Amino acid sequence: MAVMRLHTLSLRALLLLGFWQTGRRSLASVPELKEQPKKIAVVGAGIGGTAAAFYLKQEFGPAVKIDVFESGTVGGRLATVKMGDYEYETGGSVIHPLNLHMKEFIEKLGIPPRKDVPSKMAIFDGKELVFEESDWFLINFFRLLWRYGFSFLRMQMWVESILDKFMRIYQYQQYGYSFSTVERLVHAMGGDGFLTLLNQTLEESMRGEGFSQVFINDIVSPITRVNYGQSVRINAFVGAVSLAGADSGLWAVDGGNKRVCSGLLYHTKSELISAKVTSISYTVRPSKKGGSTSFYEVNYVGESGAAHSLYDIVVIATPLHQGKSDITFSGLTPPIPSHYPGRYHQTVSTLVQGMLNVSFLGTTEPPSEFTVSEVLTMDSKGSVINSLSSLDPVHIPEGYKRPPASHTKVWKVFSPQPLTREQLDSMFLSYDSVSETQWLAYPTYRPPHRKIPPFILHDRLYYINALEWAASAMEMSAISARNVALLAHHRWHEQNRKIDQEDLHTRLRGEL
Repeated sequence: MAVMRLHTLSLRALLLLGFWQTGRRSLASVPELKEQPKKIAVVGAGIGGTAAAFYLKQEFGPAVKIDVFESGTVGGRLATVKMGDYEYETGGSVIHPLNLHMKEFIEKLGIPPRKDVPSKMAIFDGKELVFEESDWFLINFFRLLWRYGFSFLRMQMWVESILDKFMRIYQYQQYGYSFSTVERLVHAMGGDGFLTLLNQTLEESMRGEGFSQVFINDIVSPITRVNYGQSVRINAFVGAVSLAGADSGLWAVDGGNKRVCSGLLYHTKSELISAKVTSISYTVRPSKKGGSTSFYEVNYVGESGAAHSLYDIVVIATPLHQGKSDITFSGLTPPIPSHYPGRYHQTVSTLVQGMLNVSFLGTTEPPSEFTVSEVLTMDSKGSVINSLSSLDPVHIPEGYKRPPASHTKVWKVFSPQPLTREQLDSMFLSYDSVSETQWLAYPTYRPPHRKIPPFILHDRLYYINALEWAASAMEMSAISARNVALLAHHRWHEQNRKIDQEDLHTRLRGEL
């Protein structure tokens, strides 16, 4: 969800993109490798699972067979719904301009970004709009300056400093480095400072940086509410990701972000198996060459009934948490828990095709002149919604212009609970259709979270969703998928020198 338009440093982006294109895959000659795995299973066809298929094929070569299991629809938490003549995004909606993995995907797949439609934002305190963005940049700037001093610019600089460190992960991954735990990966990005961000709230961190409580309540809290449906008491690392999600230049994929997932499956020639994985067990079988060979047996249920297959490597790309998964594991030492600690946070996404009641927002502006497209909300007592936004189709037709509030159009409401008929009637003068999706979209971020799940569940069994317990975003899933593919490759070929090492820059200086 695009919320506010900050400005990034273009020089940094150019330098990093240049490094991304010219970086070498390895710093030393590759030792002789053992035979590649023949079959790999990926459980889940969201952005994490399909990105994993892409990177696993990249690491192990075109001969490896990759099966991707999905019991629902390809895309997972990237989804669209059709209302009237058009489709609209219901899940993950925006991508940051410095999300290099997502950029690489659409370039490889030949999918264009969606046409940009200018938008305006307002902030609602539960009774009235306390801030409404103008069409004029200088007016917005002086309004924020008058009310909050230079806090807005200082916030931009703080987020920039975190982004600069965050971008290091692309350098590590370009050179083939991987990390066995979320904590080690986060430390490689930003050292002890990033680990501190994981274990304190965004509110604590920003107060420590000198931001006032008023600024945090008025400006920061609405951004965390629209992006994660949670308050400023989320961890500071995911809070910084949320604030970066308020940046300028945000984009989306033409036709819907889920197209990246289906495109990656097609690109990698992975086989999509429409089935629910019920259990995974470790089994040892006699080898044709003598001795024994170990496999993972994946049991699943599809339209044709129950079946199972053997795999050399298995990657789990679906949350192993209560309410999200009931996969059982057997024959593994140490045993894998049935569910990892922590819960996923519910956000209800309600799409309404109707005419907005602007008086609900406490404004006296005529609907024909109300062109605000995104309404963020403060964390006020009794607040019913987290945000309200006017949606554009996933494919922007030629000559499209977003209509004002006096026209019937599609709005998306994020709320912690399903909206009642009475609540809908108070928000809309009339509506033709309503589509409700209850998402367990991202973790409940309550620092300190001492038990982040591991990337490595067993010898050749890996878990992509571990990283979203630091922060959840499309790019975070892609980063985790890249990390897991590298981990799987290095551990299969016993190349431990590329695991849990933070010596990249030392080695680069040594080569110069």
